[in-house]
Amino acid sequence: MIIRPAIPADAPAIAAIYNHAIIHTIASFWTEPRPDAEIAGEIAASSEDTYPWLVAEHSNHILGSAWSKPWNPRTAYQHTCEVTIYIAPDAQGQGVGSALYTDLFARLRAIGYKHIIGGISLPNEASVRLHERMGMKQVALFPGIGEKFGTAIDVGYWQVTLDDFGRGTMRT
Repeated sequence: MIIRPAIPADAPAIAAIYNHAIIHTIASFWTEPRPDAEIAGEIAASSEDTYPWLVAEHSNHILGSAWSKPWNPRTAYQHTCEVTIYIAPDAQGQGVGSALYTDLFARLRAIGYKHIIGGISLPNEASVRLHERMGMKQVALFPGIGEKFGTAIDVGYWQVTLDDFGRGTMRT
């Protein structure tokens, strides 16, 4: 498996993974599939120098994707970003998420970010385990703020300080 920056040509594979989560799970609060062209545009607009977007690939097959974006546009949040990750159903539980986040977090620290925030629709034990394995701790819970499939859904937020990342905070 290799981890590399995403390119617009990866959009159909990323969209397939993302759209599976949109259609079948509460992991994404989108309710309609995202078009390949929309994903390609977001990848093209991302930058390795500000908000990296990565893919995990094996034998020319995209296994998952993780990306970063601004947490909040206000200047005081310039050292904080938000991360998102989606793994293909047939690749879950095989270390793809940890590999993507390890690479992404290292890149974000090198850019100069100090804090990473990740939101998780609950319940989602696999995502909670991944985020906590990366040293993230739950810092907020918003009960019932989303609604999907006719059900109110809680959203939790996890955070890690990158000064600590890679210095014994990760748990396996």
